[in-house]
Amino acid sequence: MSTETNPAPAEAAAHDAAARTTGAEADKGSDLSTGLKNRHLTMISIAGVIGAGLFVGSATAIADAGPAVLLSYLAAGTLVVLVMRMLGEMATANPDTGSFSTYADRALGRWAGFSVGWLYWWFWVLVIPWESIVAGRVAHGFFPAVPEWAFAAGILVALVATNLASVKNYGEFEFWFALIKAAAIAVFIVVGILAIAGVLPGNGASGLRQLTAGGFAPNGWSAVITAIAITMFSFMGTEIVTIAATESKDPVQGIHRATNSVIWRIGTFYLASIFIVVSLVPYSVFASGKGAGGHEIGTYGEALTAMGLAPDTAYTLVNIIVLTAVSSCLNSALYTASRMAFSLSVRGDAPSSWGRVSGSKVPSRAVLASSAVAVACLVLHYGFSGTGLFDFLLLTSGGVALVIYLVIALSQLVERRRSDAAGQRPPVRMWLYPGLTWATIAFIVVVMAVMAFGPSKLELYWTLALAAVTVSAGVLVQRRHRGELGRLDERESARAGAGRAGH
Repeated sequence: MSTETNPAPAEAAAHDAAARTTGAEADKGSDLSTGLKNRHLTMISIAGVIGAGLFVGSATAIADAGPAVLLSYLAAGTLVVLVMRMLGEMATANPDTGSFSTYADRALGRWAGFSVGWLYWWFWVLVIPWESIVAGRVAHGFFPAVPEWAFAAGILVALVATNLASVKNYGEFEFWFALIKAAAIAVFIVVGILAIAGVLPGNGASGLRQLTAGGFAPNGWSAVITAIAITMFSFMGTEIVTIAATESKDPVQGIHRATNSVIWRIGTFYLASIFIVVSLVPYSVFASGKGAGGHEIGTYGEALTAMGLAPDTAYTLVNIIVLTAVSSCLNSALYTASRMAFSLSVRGDAPSSWGRVSGSKVPSRAVLASSAVAVACLVLHYGFSGTGLFDFLLLTSGGVALVIYLVIALSQLVERRRSDAAGQRPPVRMWLYPGLTWATIAFIVVVMAVMAFGPSKLELYWTLALAAVTVSAGVLVQRRHRGELGRLDERESARAGAGRAGH
């Protein structure tokens, strides 16, 4: 007889505990605002794809893999599409502020929801200072008289203030940030196609010869696989819409739309734009690490230079977009970290104060707590730069995306089995279940194995070490919770027995 219909006592207790915490989450989740509109969710889903990693980190990926980096982005993008499909299935069935953390709680046990929730929160509270530093560096380039740290701190404070005011402010800022990023990439793609076709006046970089001029995979195919780890960081953020949708009037429709459109978003903004770059810019430029005109190497700056723009003009235009992109990522990081902290709190896995909401229905304590960690990291970076402490902290989050995706896939296996047994059919369903889910899990494990022996091995090792600590803490929390439930059941049984004896 299957354990699904007749669970063992321990499994039943774990499932009951998950149900209780999920109920608490639903009750507290209703305290949040529903101020996000459909246009906000549309642009949040787009903004989640166009991150700073596309502008800042893609040059490193190209330097490692050469033009074959297209295959790295294709593999990573396919993985993200599959994971988003799984997450969309669970999220449309049960929209929740905790998203995959809550689903892991219910599917795998409280230890899983606890662990993945804290890991995700840690990832984003480190993204906040990292994006602040990048924004400060770019802004300092425009205004050298102002210290870089002042810009970094100023941008952080401004976006913390908007997040504290209302969720509508977050949505509005993200709407315009995303619109600028999407429009810039769209224009770049159109101009790039014209350049490849040779119709731009004075353009000497037409055609596709750069795809193979220095070798399609100059560093071998192992470098292409290793580059997947770099590209994964760029895609982290596509899942934010499943969290943000819970603060809209129609979360199911918002998640459904975002899940179905993730394929064209990744195909357009990543694959099309990177294809143009590697078609026009020689691989040797990225391998040298030296940008045109003495600039720090940048993917799109080099492409625009190859199209005929002066290096200073090209890099100025790109830096304006980069400043917008990192501000957008910082805005989303603040929002996402605070909502995950809120979800952990209402499930009893984080300080209870983080679950309180302000008069404008914002989890202000969670926003401030997440911001405080970010400020501490900024102090480490600017005040104690020689210690390397902040760089070490970044290492601990380098492989979090893969851990999160693995947990999502495992959770979907369990949740789908339960929904099928109950005769439920969510609006979004994973393709070719369970075969494609298992294939996704296998692919994630392979990527981790490759990372373990490649340039990104330290990131993986420290991330797994941090994951081991959080899982251990989660197991202890789950055991304590089961003990409390057991003692509660004993007291209820004793009271019932006394009542029967009295009769």
